[in-house]
Amino acid sequence: MRIECPFCGERDLSEFTYLGAARESAAGVAAAQFAEPHVAAVYLRSNPAGVHRELWRHGYGCGSWLEVTRDTRTHLISAVRLAREAAP
Repeated sequence: MRIECPFCGERDLSEFTYLGAARESAAGVAAAQFAEPHVAAVYLRSNPAGVHRELWRHGYGCGSWLEVTRDTRTHLISAVRLAREAAP
């Protein structure tokens, strides 16, 4: 799978780290969720089939947080934008 970073262009999945589902004020939820290690935060995530918004970090690139809209059945990516642009 390849992800189109707005700054670096198309890159291999290995350059990115998956955080989880994107939702309202996801950055704040993610920070609180991982501030203390919880088994549920690591192991008990939903696994939806179909189009899903996810947070990814371009850790081996520019370091940007991205909101990726991806079909989990086919891995087809329909949209990528900076997470800060997606925030309310």
